[in-house]
Amino acid sequence: MCYAVAIVAAVPFIYYLLAIYASYHFFASREPKNSGFTPPISILKPVRGLDPHAYQNFASYCRVDYPEYEILFCVDRTDPAAPVIEKLRGDFPGRSIRIFYGPAQSAPNDKVARLARLVSEAKFEHLVISDGDVYVDPDYLRVLIGPMKDPGVGAVTCPYLLSNVRSFTQRFQSIGMISDFYPGIFVARELDGVKFALGPTIATTRSSLNSFGGYSAIADRPGDDLLVGQLIAKQGRRVVLLSYAVRTVADFKSFTEFLNKRLRWTTEMRFLRPWGHFGLLLTFGLPWTLLAAALLPSPALACVYIGFYVGLRIAMAWLVGIHGFRERSTWKMMPLIALWDLQACLVWILSFSRKTIHWRGLEYRIENGKLFKNTG
Repeated sequence: MCYAVAIVAAVPFIYYLLAIYASYHFFASREPKNSGFTPPISILKPVRGLDPHAYQNFASYCRVDYPEYEILFCVDRTDPAAPVIEKLRGDFPGRSIRIFYGPAQSAPNDKVARLARLVSEAKFEHLVISDGDVYVDPDYLRVLIGPMKDPGVGAVTCPYLLSNVRSFTQRFQSIGMISDFYPGIFVARELDGVKFALGPTIATTRSSLNSFGGYSAIADRPGDDLLVGQLIAKQGRRVVLLSYAVRTVADFKSFTEFLNKRLRWTTEMRFLRPWGHFGLLLTFGLPWTLLAAALLPSPALACVYIGFYVGLRIAMAWLVGIHGFRERSTWKMMPLIALWDLQACLVWILSFSRKTIHWRGLEYRIENGKLFKNTG
């Protein structure tokens, strides 16, 4: 029995080695930052609720260095973010900013309903879909749109990192993204190509969206960002994942809110990728290592397992955080990796008991992979 556990406990180490290779390969093939391709762009921002530093985030889009673009917001009239957006339009009179109040049609996925309206109102063929809590640098659009010079590219997406990391919860989230989330993304890219998109930033075209029916075709589905990349890839168009990263502001105010967000996302993945979600069981290095160390008859062998776990996890975090994203603060956050791994395993277990998710004050249930808004 103990040797069977020892064999299974070694499987996460194989995954960690693959993640290290995939991460190194990803950052070694950094793309050129300027292709000279600058078509006019419509930036689409569905907004619900007022995020921290909302004005600064919105204003960063108005300071982008790009020849021609417009910014479209969709927000409810009573939303606390509405006056902030109105102020933005007044502060940047030279920038093309349009505001639309509410989606044209209701849909189970409120964000998708807003995006459907924004796409219909956009002037230009090239679109950039961006969450409301994202802060960008002046070179953002030039870097993001560059790969779309190739007509075979249907979408471009990029990583996102937390800005203003100060609290324990923010540091915890940051090290989780650096040591767990992105290595997993890079493994998926290595094994199966990029068949997904990351919600904070997606560049695409109207024709690429229309190729699968547009946002109306996924109005009752969770995980719209992942689905957009997946459906565009199914049409035979490439999805490019850049190494360029944008910044987001943490939209959780407490550790409990953070855990609820993690549980929501993990539950969505259970419905969207059921077999891949179940396979995560063999990537949880900490519980398997502790189980093997407890059962192995040799203390020396137990120490070997623990040493492999610690060494590989530190190597992953260093490669992604420090070498890849140039996040020097990663060193200070590394002691949190084991706690993150424990949390990830527990959230994974809890996700099997959930059929509802919460997003921006709304509750949804998921049945047969579709969203239904709970009104009661």
